[in-house]
Amino acid sequence: MAVHNLCSRVRAAMDAVDTVLVGASWPASMVLASIIAGGHVLVNDVPGTGKTLLAKLLARLLGLSLRRIQMTPDTLPSDIVGVKVWRQDRGIFEFVPGPIFANMVLVDEVNRAPPRVQSALLEAMQELHVTVDGETYSLPRPFIVIATQNPLEHEGTYPLPEAELDRFLVSVGLGYPPTLTDEVELLRRRVKWGTDDPSAFARPIMGSGDVAALQSHAESIYVDDVVLEYIASLVRSIREDPRVEVGPSPRAGIYMLKLSRALALANCRNYVTPDDVKAVALPVLRHRIRVAPSALLDPSNVIEEHVGSVPVPKR
Repeated sequence: MAVHNLCSRVRAAMDAVDTVLVGASWPASMVLASIIAGGHVLVNDVPGTGKTLLAKLLARLLGLSLRRIQMTPDTLPSDIVGVKVWRQDRGIFEFVPGPIFANMVLVDEVNRAPPRVQSALLEAMQELHVTVDGETYSLPRPFIVIATQNPLEHEGTYPLPEAELDRFLVSVGLGYPPTLTDEVELLRRRVKWGTDDPSAFARPIMGSGDVAALQSHAESIYVDDVVLEYIASLVRSIREDPRVEVGPSPRAGIYMLKLSRALALANCRNYVTPDDVKAVALPVLRHRIRVAPSALLDPSNVIEEHVGSVPVPKR
């Protein structure tokens, strides 16, 4: 399928999301761009804001298989990757795949999973395969993890390892409806649907092969050296800020590049602009930096300061 047709379908998918979710266009567009970039998503938000609905809706619209994993403190690695079962009739051990074997995997309350499960999930996210009893099994392509966590609840949770956090391309939150009008519109749509899960009404706009084609084409989006220098300048500026204890790694810059390309493609452009970089800076960087407690600042505030002050390099 022609690239123009594909990116037009991306816009159609975004329009379809807007007909369901209210006031969440920007975070939803970042999640969609992350899928195009082939990256995983961390949705950090309170219950009831539509995290699960967004994942189900995008999977339906993009024609991707979806499995859901509810993490708990007693979850085992085999609960997500699968197990080998003895087949008496054939005299062999047969591998039974777990729910991780899907194009899109929704991991609810990822921070409730114990360390061994986090390790198994990290292998899947990083290597796109899992290992069971010394044998390696490749995961379907495309493969996207959308993990959720509640920032307000800490009892019975485990902090996500820095290595795992770094594997999430973006961290977003859907938030509450911005205005009273939006809140009323949400209720109006609920009356119209007659169900809490309107994702079942969505019609697929593309298939997994189309998503794979988008991911491949995103790598060919043109990026000028000026834009590359701007990405590097932003990363280094934040890293050198004395208020920042742990700055963005080189991978952060690479992920800003990847998401900027995906965003350009989603907007049917074959080149990246500095505005694309500015748009992706916050979701890509905020879970990758640690601000000194004495600074009394949220990482988002620091990032926004640097986005507003670092000039775009000129030729």
